[in-house]
Amino acid sequence: MIQEAEFYNKISEQLKARKAVVAYSRPGDHLVKAILQNDNKTHQLKDFNESGFVFAPFKADEAAYIIPSEGSEFLEFDNKDAEDIDSELFESFPLPTDFELMEEDQKVHEKLVQKGIDRIKAGEFQKVVLARSEKVQVHDPDPLRIFKKLLNKYSEAFVYLWSHPETGTWLGATPETLLRSERNKFHTMALAGTQLYKGEENVEWGQKEVEEQAFVTDYIVESLKSLKGVADLEVSEPYSSRAGSLLHIRTDISGKMNDAEDLGEVISSLHPTPAVCGMPKQQALQFILKNEGHEREYYSGYLGELNMKSTTHRSGNRRNQENRQFSAISKKTELFVNLRCMKLREGQARIYIGGGITKDSNAADEWMETVNKSQTMKAVLVK
Repeated sequence: MIQEAEFYNKISEQLKARKAVVAYSRPGDHLVKAILQNDNKTHQLKDFNESGFVFAPFKADEAAYIIPSEGSEFLEFDNKDAEDIDSELFESFPLPTDFELMEEDQKVHEKLVQKGIDRIKAGEFQKVVLARSEKVQVHDPDPLRIFKKLLNKYSEAFVYLWSHPETGTWLGATPETLLRSERNKFHTMALAGTQLYKGEENVEWGQKEVEEQAFVTDYIVESLKSLKGVADLEVSEPYSSRAGSLLHIRTDISGKMNDAEDLGEVISSLHPTPAVCGMPKQQALQFILKNEGHEREYYSGYLGELNMKSTTHRSGNRRNQENRQFSAISKKTELFVNLRCMKLREGQARIYIGGGITKDSNAADEWMETVNKSQTMKAVLVK
């Protein structure tokens, strides 16, 4: 554990040296961690037996990068002063002043959404997730300043700053876990549906959102059931889950892997999830690649710790005094879907946002959902 000033000084030096670095904080955790790669080599993820911090793109066949555990420096400090976001900030946050550009973006996105709705009604797929990107001029493009704001505003999200010579600099505050695993147990979630948080989590949901989330849950469960290396699946009831100023419908899913080698198979089955792609996966993916008109890059990919060592201490009760000195070391993986994120480049931030489209979607409503979601990142780009 080091002091905050030293933590950020070391990251600043790493950024100036153009060496790979990631800083991050888990949901609800006041510890902020960082991994600094000591060399200038490019490490692409080759298989899921490697250990380190991984950053993977939306397209599963494109390169994922890893800052390996071996040969890297690990830092952490205690950020107890982090505060949750004030939901009123979202309600008062102004839209961009370039209204003509916004109107053009709205027309393009609503046309894309309507095309998706028409294809769903024609029976080509059940759901498709359509995204857009928005370029924002940044008042102060210092990634460390933005990262600190994210930490203070979104303590219940996975907050990160990733910088790598091959990918550029990305920041985000994502509410969605792709996978958590330790030994042979794993946990994932089905997250879909969006509405503004207005002080109450026990809210009513529309049929469109409920149906969309049920689609996501069913698809994930069936995908996992089809894997030979997965057993003992458990699925919770859906419930409202808060992420900053937004609410989503969430279902928790857990199970066991027969072997550690099954981890890669489980990850490949989940990514891209129906919450960022659609279903059936291949049909929705082809529609996205043909029609979205921009590269998602690492938006809606995944990132996080892969096979990191975790120490569990034995019980210290009286009956087990002789075992106090022993501890068990296991490998732990915790990956998150890269949502609510931005890419920094040349004083500008490119924000990525999207939404799930079903047969009951309305193009104008879907546009407004992306506007609401965009405030997550815009809120940390103001003075």
